[in-house]
Amino acid sequence: MAKPKLRIGLIGTGFMGKAHVFGFTTAPRVFDLDHELELRTVADVTDDAAAGAARRMGFARSTADWRSLIADPDIDLVSITAPNALHKGMSLAAIAAGKHVYCEKPLAPQAADAREMADAAEARGVKTQVGFNYVCNPMLALARDMIASGELGEIRGFRGLHAEDYMADAGSPATFRHDPAGGGALADLGSHVLATAEYLCGPIRRVLGDCATLIAERPDGRGGRVPIATDDVGRAFLRFENGATGSIEGNWIAMGRKMQHDFEVYGSAGALAFSQERFNELHFYSGGDRRGRQGFRRIEAGPDHAPYGLFCVAPGHQLGFNDLKAIEVAGFVQAIAGRHPEPFGFRAGLRIQSLVEAIQQSSSRECWVDV
Repeated sequence: MAKPKLRIGLIGTGFMGKAHVFGFTTAPRVFDLDHELELRTVADVTDDAAAGAARRMGFARSTADWRSLIADPDIDLVSITAPNALHKGMSLAAIAAGKHVYCEKPLAPQAADAREMADAAEARGVKTQVGFNYVCNPMLALARDMIASGELGEIRGFRGLHAEDYMADAGSPATFRHDPAGGGALADLGSHVLATAEYLCGPIRRVLGDCATLIAERPDGRGGRVPIATDDVGRAFLRFENGATGSIEGNWIAMGRKMQHDFEVYGSAGALAFSQERFNELHFYSGGDRRGRQGFRRIEAGPDHAPYGLFCVAPGHQLGFNDLKAIEVAGFVQAIAGRHPEPFGFRAGLRIQSLVEAIQQSSSRECWVDV
């Protein structure tokens, strides 16, 4: 029997648009999904750009009007990778049209907007997904299992960092990421490490934030300059509901760093260390090892760490960034099929935006803020 089709419309064809397409094309070839995925229509800012993207990416149709894409009855799922400030309007339109929505993070400029989006999706009965694919890594699932099983003992501390350098050049023009309505390093990068912190250690209860703008103005791309109000670095101390403490940092001017999503978790009986720069490895320290034999030991990703084995039968051959996107897509598609709850729906995206706002409020007030 033929599988039902899930016809996809993509809005935006930049870095994350391509990543979504990788996910949509790879997932059905790796996972036994309940739906056949069809790349139906792609939308971009001009007809020429959209048509070119359709040829490169394999979409049947193209348009410069994202509203017509959403209104098309032949579209079942709308994938949104447009600038952050546009996420809300596009998502609400897609939800109103009865489409499932896969939106990149940050979900919306404000937590109130994200709440409106989550409420609308739940009221309409459509499924949603926010793009936090780093938590789809089998090594993070292993870390969470080790924490939950008590291998680290009582969890006492978490340190997380997401650092890149794509905004380190003060001469580079301002972009949509500098728009106060959805911009800043904390929202753009710190949101990833906040998602990781709660994925591993549970809910964060209180935050003490410090958000700093180090490059006060940038070229506007038209010969002038514009002031910058968004943060280049966002940091926070954390207190978790389980009593653990921690810290996070989102930094997009970290010269030399291209993809540093790192964390360490400390317990009473052991510790874990991870770096996205070598994200097929997890390092484990056991306090039970005898003196003279203690140290972090490397656990290398392999078929024992599902779903790695669906991609490759041999350990140590490694997954890549786009493989994590395929895992994310597969989880979402199976949620649409009713196999399990949404892996990271709009309600979860609202939670992360609420944490970001609490840290921003704490920074401006210079005090602890309850989440």
